[in-house]
Amino acid sequence: MMDRRAFIAIVGGSVLAGQLAAEAQQAAKVARIGYLFLDRAASPHLPEAFRQGLRELGYLEGRSVVIEYRDAEGEINRLPALAAELAALKVDVIVAGGQAHALAAKQATAVIPVVFLAVPDPVGNGLIASLARPGGNLTGLSSVQHDLVAKRLEQLNQVVPRVRKVAVLRHPTELTGRDRLREKKEAELAGKTLGLQLQFVEARGRADFERVFSEMTKAGVGALTVLTSSTFFVERSDLADVAARNRLPTMYASREFVEAGGLISYGTNLADSFRRAATYVDKILKGAKPADLPIEQPTKFELVINLKTAKALGLTIPPSVLGRADQVIE
Repeated sequence: MMDRRAFIAIVGGSVLAGQLAAEAQQAAKVARIGYLFLDRAASPHLPEAFRQGLRELGYLEGRSVVIEYRDAEGEINRLPALAAELAALKVDVIVAGGQAHALAAKQATAVIPVVFLAVPDPVGNGLIASLARPGGNLTGLSSVQHDLVAKRLEQLNQVVPRVRKVAVLRHPTELTGRDRLREKKEAELAGKTLGLQLQFVEARGRADFERVFSEMTKAGVGALTVLTSSTFFVERSDLADVAARNRLPTMYASREFVEAGGLISYGTNLADSFRRAATYVDKILKGAKPADLPIEQPTKFELVINLKTAKALGLTIPPSVLGRADQVIE
């Protein structure tokens, strides 16, 4: 017959062994996420929104999940090499916050799951097979930017109704041929409907801003709309500053431009998209295949207006536009 102390020792040892096994198993489940940046310093709120999303799902950075950050420091041509670094580390999933990021990740790996964000036309640019069933190793959230080109021109026209000549600023290389063509067609159709004369201009970044704005001024342009660009987003403070100095009312694609001093924006809330990306990462870490996860498309768009900038430009924002604004910066 077993001695009481021996029995307790055996039971205690079994419990301890079980705890150690559970802890070891938990440690083995620490996930590794690769996070690809164009310029982390320019937008620290976006990775923080992603981390918030992870926390809401029970993940703690440094404990239940490790994030490998790779920052191109504003040089878009560095993204492919950085994506390759993450692939070589064999992370569990790569988060790619933009079209250039997603294309770089797709080139780097056909095996590691990739969650992309803010990609205008993921089917058209070859990232995925379809919105409902992406196929391959990529999934995520689209930004439907093409469909908003007309809406932005319409809202800009309501702010400066007497302006007939409007410039459309775009990056010359960030979008694929199909994306560029679609944006141009959307803008031209909206311009025709609104009775606007459009002038398409291109800039690669801050080094071109002064030249481009000088050209627009000489051409008699009265307002500007800026098409989606990762480079413009990173350099948004410089862009907003040049627009202000040239006294050119400008419409942007996201609130971050307006917070940097731009006049008005209409688009998706990027921080919310980055927070939502955590749900895709969670599903993948729990065994879901990117090929089977439908692309999430935004359903809510926000209008943000900077009244301080409007005053500096000598503009009075119509009450009808102010009444629709989701946020007014004063």
